[in-house]
Amino acid sequence: MITPEMLTGRSTEHLAPLSGNHRLQPAAVEAFRAMQRAAKAAGFDLQPASTFRDFDRQLAIWNGKFCGERPVLDKDSQPIDITPLSAAERCEAIMRWSALPGASRHHWGSDLDIYDPSLLPTGQKLQLEPWEYLEGGYFYPLNQWLTEHMADFGFYRPFTEEQGGVAAEPWHLSYRPLAQEAERLLTPALLLVAWQDKDVAGAQWLASHLPAIFSRFIYGKG
Repeated sequence: MITPEMLTGRSTEHLAPLSGNHRLQPAAVEAFRAMQRAAKAAGFDLQPASTFRDFDRQLAIWNGKFCGERPVLDKDSQPIDITPLSAAERCEAIMRWSALPGASRHHWGSDLDIYDPSLLPTGQKLQLEPWEYLEGGYFYPLNQWLTEHMADFGFYRPFTEEQGGVAAEPWHLSYRPLAQEAERLLTPALLLVAWQDKDVAGAQWLASHLPAIFSRFIYGKG
């Protein structure tokens, strides 16, 4: 049973090592390793780029974007100037690509971002932007393989196309048996508890709009 603390990134007791500093829930680790082996047999070096992310890390990302210390991107992955934006506009712009602290699927230990380092051109830094995974991008062959085979191992993409303001993320995979349980359990009330005594930028507007935010952004945002 995943606890409220685990759901909101404030506990690591549900996690097991995957590789390096990467961690997932044990069942997701086992499933991903099986998919890695199948990918290797098909000629791919399937690796995690990001797995578990705790509340404080997500809070730093969120606040950095809200305050203009980190770039905020539009639907075409281009930086936008947030200076003239209201709190509501800033929050909605950030949620296109980044989850609220306490509401990231990366808290759950069921979700991860993937890539193939052998396909990354020399000197090129991983961007985790859609063009890398679409036709003409260097991860497109891996993306096609995953589309055909990931369901065999219990994985799916929660963000396949832009819906309700959330951007598509072809690199983001969810392990269905765990992710769907977490989706069911996470509520606005649990999120507000996680925010107590935390300085969440834009919290006043966010708290008054959480039901709508959950339906538009959280069930399908990493």
